[in-house]
Amino acid sequence: MQVRVLWLYFMEGRTQAEIADELSTNRLRINRIISEARRTGLVTITLNSRLTSCVELERQLSDAFGLNRAIIVPTPKDVDLVPVLLGQATAEYVNQLLSGTKIGGIGVGWGATLREMVRHMPSLRRPELCVNSVMGGLTRGIEINTFDIASDLARQLSAECAYLAAPIYAGSQESRDAIMTQDVFREAFERIAANDMIIISAGDLTERSLLMRYGMPKDVDIDGLARAGAQGDLLAQFINRSGKPIDHPINRRAIALPLDALRAVPNVVLSSGGMNKAPAIAAALRSGLCDVLVCDEDTARAAASLAAQWREEDA
Repeated sequence: MQVRVLWLYFMEGRTQAEIADELSTNRLRINRIISEARRTGLVTITLNSRLTSCVELERQLSDAFGLNRAIIVPTPKDVDLVPVLLGQATAEYVNQLLSGTKIGGIGVGWGATLREMVRHMPSLRRPELCVNSVMGGLTRGIEINTFDIASDLARQLSAECAYLAAPIYAGSQESRDAIMTQDVFREAFERIAANDMIIISAGDLTERSLLMRYGMPKDVDIDGLARAGAQGDLLAQFINRSGKPIDHPINRRAIALPLDALRAVPNVVLSSGGMNKAPAIAAALRSGLCDVLVCDEDTARAAASLAAQWREEDA
């Protein structure tokens, strides 16, 4: 009860009256809980306690899918807050690693969650670090673009920055192959593969997907992707419910680090949430490509359940 009150008040910005109504109590009790938390030090700037259910789920996910770590935050009532909370949690995780681990390269994808990660990243001085984009970007300038995320993160860390200066998709497989043979792109992908950590997000096939809205070529039929078994995408490459790339021309047009190459990266962080992404996250968990999952509680439970169901059906 206490932690729920503190989460709603400090993290979701709810008023004491709103919290009292939701938890079927009175405002006086809510006020006392908040005051006591401040007095005892349970709350300073952030919560010093986490919901038991989230901690238990973290362990279950790590055991079930071979993760090095799972970071689960309570699902907010306002779905628009999911990227904000996940971005904050991812920034805290990355900051911890940078403080205690020697890291020479960080690769980043794109999306709203990674945008929020950059916004919550504290300013550091890591001039020896190189931040690089691991996939092509949009041709229009919006802040969720991989170019902006890489450059802004590098600025926060006082680090070097390297772009993969190409669109997300080439016009054809032949065009993509021609691009990849150029020296500048061969060198870029060698640098990307050498990253100590890569942070990515998962995309889905719904209208909420940024890739569907902004990056998908007009000659690609979304229904055709679904018929081919796509559950979502990682690095603009679509995967089926087993976590394997689907047999579709769009995957052979993606200008991004090939998914199999992620297996050689020491730490791949998947930061993604929202119930619309549950199938994509379930597929990503089954792929074995991710070492760390940052997700909200409701979505993580749904994704784990779906992945278990698929596993039984495929057995």
